[in-house]
Amino acid sequence: MMNQEVRSIMTKDPVVASPTQTIDEVSDLMMQSQMQQLPVVVDGKLMGMITSYDLWKATREGHGTDMQVKDVMTTKVVRITPKDKVGTAAELFADKRFKTLPVVNLNNELKGVVTAFDVIKCAFNEEYPVPILYQDVFEH
Repeated sequence: MMNQEVRSIMTKDPVVASPTQTIDEVSDLMMQSQMQQLPVVVDGKLMGMITSYDLWKATREGHGTDMQVKDVMTTKVVRITPKDKVGTAAELFADKRFKTLPVVNLNNELKGVVTAFDVIKCAFNEEYPVPILYQDVFEH
């Protein structure tokens, strides 16, 4: 399982943010999509990540909700490629406390995202192909 390529478990076409969106708009987008981290993309290329923590910090510091994503996003982002192994993602999640990793090609074009939950779900499904609890509501 840990030797599978990330592309096999990543979310393709994830919800993304634009650097020119306001933090209020992105906050609404995160709530609607139930996501806590979004890649920030321009013309298909990864520019950074915006997290619920970034939004909380900006508002806590007294910045207005009309401030733009580019002013609060993280630009130094660890990223992986579709061919990287699930084990690499798992190690990054465990070591750096990341929750979401953008998956990019060699041209820095966003191809998807992989989350710590994706890795857990993959490991669980390998061990238990049929849900052992909550069989009526658990989705594969």
